[in-house]
Amino acid sequence: MPGQTPDPSAGSHADSVPDPSPVPSSSGNSAGIMLRLVSAGLFVVMSLFVRLASAEAPVGQIVFFRSAFAIPPIVAYLMWRRQFPSALRTRQPVGHLKRNFYGGMAMVLSFVSLAYLPLALATALGFLAPLLAVPAAMLFLRERPGAVAIGAALIGFAGVLLMLVPAFEGPTPDHGTLIGVAAGLAMAFATAAGRVQIKTLTATEAPGTIAFYFALLCALGGLASWPFGWVTPSGFSLACLIGAGVSGGLAHITMTEAMARASVSTQAPFDYTAMLWALILDAAIFGVLPSPVSLAGAFVIAASALVIPLAGRFHARSAALDPAR
Repeated sequence: MPGQTPDPSAGSHADSVPDPSPVPSSSGNSAGIMLRLVSAGLFVVMSLFVRLASAEAPVGQIVFFRSAFAIPPIVAYLMWRRQFPSALRTRQPVGHLKRNFYGGMAMVLSFVSLAYLPLALATALGFLAPLLAVPAAMLFLRERPGAVAIGAALIGFAGVLLMLVPAFEGPTPDHGTLIGVAAGLAMAFATAAGRVQIKTLTATEAPGTIAFYFALLCALGGLASWPFGWVTPSGFSLACLIGAGVSGGLAHITMTEAMARASVSTQAPFDYTAMLWALILDAAIFGVLPSPVSLAGAFVIAASALVIPLAGRFHARSAALDPAR
């Protein structure tokens, strides 16, 4: 998700938390699912604040507020878990810089995408990240995904082509849509590259450590853009900028707690409720919906991304049953 990644990290930061050992109880799964639903909604709320703020504030300023105001909730969470300041110790400072390079690019690109596209379409492009992670894992982690994962990635790109169709209708291309989709695609590539780096970080780093340093370094990067034209935001825009940071920080916390209670494969289908939240907010606040063709492309991307964790879950169950046969 944008701002997520799901991400995110894409910008969504949603991919900044590793998969701890799941709690096998049904009550733990239920709590994990509820927290994941809350997390998905919070990431969409964060994207909404970013889109509203983008009407007035430049991208660098949004990056700063989105990151700086995410730090207090993250620190409060670490203190509640009695992991502060011990969680700030890191064995991979260079790894964090690499992760922030990719994640920072993903954040900027996701904010550009949100400035030009409806929430639902920008959210759908965020779902490309797990699809792009398939070839990235093949190249850099030497993983060998199955035919289902490769096929899902190809179908996901067909969904992107559907989303682009309305941009070429009429006598001239819709440059806004083209810019938004191009930024969303680039964001997904950056998020996929960031996931590969996160995989190496999780060998030694705790989730809170990764989230804290991502927010800190992105805030510093956003602050560096101040000489290039920050604005004095209106009261409404300032509230949106702060809201983006706080909701993003809370989204990280609820996602981390969800990971501690249920496996990734159990939670994965509920990530895609973000599409429903985005469609509702698009209609309620902006009074717009994507064209039917674009919406079809968005759901093709979401369905393709959903196939990968479900296929992995089915494969794991089949492997577990094999010894009994």
